[in-house]
Amino acid sequence: MSSCIYFLNCISRTGKCEGHSPPRLSAKTTSFSVRHKNISIRWALPFDISPPPIEHDHIEDIETPVENQIDAVTNAVSVVDLSHYGRIRVSGEDRVHFLHNQSTANFECLTEGQGCDTAFVTATARTIDLAHAWIMKNAILLVVSPEMAENITRMLQKYIFFADKVEIQDITKQTSLFVVIGPKSNKLMDDLNLGDMVGQPYGSHKHYTVNGMPLTVAVGNVISEEGFSLLTTPDASASVWNALLNQGVIPMDSDAWEMLRILQGRPAPAKELTDEFNVLEAGLWNAVSLNKGCYKGQETIARLVTYDGVKQNLWGIDLSSHAKPGSPITVDGKKVGKLTSFTDGTKTSGPFGLGYIKRKAASRGGSVIVGENVIGTLVQVPFLKRQNPPP
Repeated sequence: MSSCIYFLNCISRTGKCEGHSPPRLSAKTTSFSVRHKNISIRWALPFDISPPPIEHDHIEDIETPVENQIDAVTNAVSVVDLSHYGRIRVSGEDRVHFLHNQSTANFECLTEGQGCDTAFVTATARTIDLAHAWIMKNAILLVVSPEMAENITRMLQKYIFFADKVEIQDITKQTSLFVVIGPKSNKLMDDLNLGDMVGQPYGSHKHYTVNGMPLTVAVGNVISEEGFSLLTTPDASASVWNALLNQGVIPMDSDAWEMLRILQGRPAPAKELTDEFNVLEAGLWNAVSLNKGCYKGQETIARLVTYDGVKQNLWGIDLSSHAKPGSPITVDGKKVGKLTSFTDGTKTSGPFGLGYIKRKAASRGGSVIVGENVIGTLVQVPFLKRQNPPP
């Protein structure tokens, strides 16, 4: 077999190879060397069997310019460490029914190895967070936004009744999460002998082991249906990270990731996902089931759909200059919305923001004023463009 896996720890903190040559190994053995230790990767029992203890934090100093990091997402492949995102493990016999009732997605139609997006909302469908879910053999893993794991864990535990067979664990510190994204992501998977994941549906995932430690690889990530997510242990994270860099993957830092989030149009808690806006105004149609039974926020969502009650929408905004989040958005001197996120962008994109704008005042290519005198042009953004509202 021609594809080989090179999990070799020969990358310096600058991302440059220090001169070691990775061994060529067949997909049958898929062994690799890390600091002279023999490591093997093979099919594994699901990651959800027993979360391992944290050994160390994975830290990498990234010196690649932000412009190059964003460019890799468009023209090559980039990797970002999202270990600061929360991971929640929901287990027990009633876990599927429980999450089916406590969030917006239809969990009862999913089977092991599949995944979905789901939103956590208030009783009036105001947004709390957007989660990425993987259906595993013994548990459901939820990937939630940074600093949201504790709040969502506490919220879910509050709704576990005496007879419910459900357990909820925050396993953020016991796991590490990497995301690879860019048009060369599929080739990367092939080169790492993980090509069986290429072409699988969004949220699909499989389990492997790295030196006896679990590695879960999933299709898509929290920002895009393209690319892949890699869930592993802190003890194995450096090996996985360096293997990706050894394949020429461009590392991305948190500043570049936040820029990408805004350019992609992915809403975030405390910015686009707040108690000011409901889940449909946030444009999260793909995370909402309009056909399943009773769940938290359902009545409000049903009324919004039935009576066409969505009064504002989230838009991308090309801006003429710097603007401050929270600034009012006006048309003809009348306030029609609010800017929620801003980035200086790249040389290609320029200043860019996200903001909620009243439906009657918004159209693609329309002009708005942000703050005192910043000119904005409304554009569709990739994350929201993929959403599928009912006709």
